[in-house]
Amino acid sequence: MAMSTKLVVILRDDLSPALAANAGVVLGLALGGRLENSLAADGKDADGGVHAGLNPHPVPTLVASGERLREIKAEADEQGLTVVGFNEVARRSRDYDAYLDALAATPARDMEYAGVAVHGPRTALNRLTRKLELMR
Repeated sequence: MAMSTKLVVILRDDLSPALAANAGVVLGLALGGRLENSLAADGKDADGGVHAGLNPHPVPTLVASGERLREIKAEADEQGLTVVGFNEVARRSRDYDAYLDALAATPARDMEYAGVAVHGPRTALNRLTRKLELMR
């Protein structure tokens, strides 16, 4: 049975593998912290070892241009979807206070995103991401 909600991570298409991995982790942690019941039950392997529960959603990782990421973030915000943007201001800041200070001085039109993560109704996310490619 398909879930009625969907979760996607969309990374900028020009990120190096190391920056893409970092952006994906940051986005996953930030989005997961905003979702209720985001983890399934713990499981046990055949030897009785416990494995922490995972997010039950499949998480496609897609790619888009920096410009398209900014558009997706704005469209997701307008639709009231749960959206997290990992921007270059955050990526370049050495601590969270420095990030908040730099963010407060950066106009939205100048915001560059390394990636965004979005959660919401499956149909809304399909419309928002249908033309994007999977990350390779």
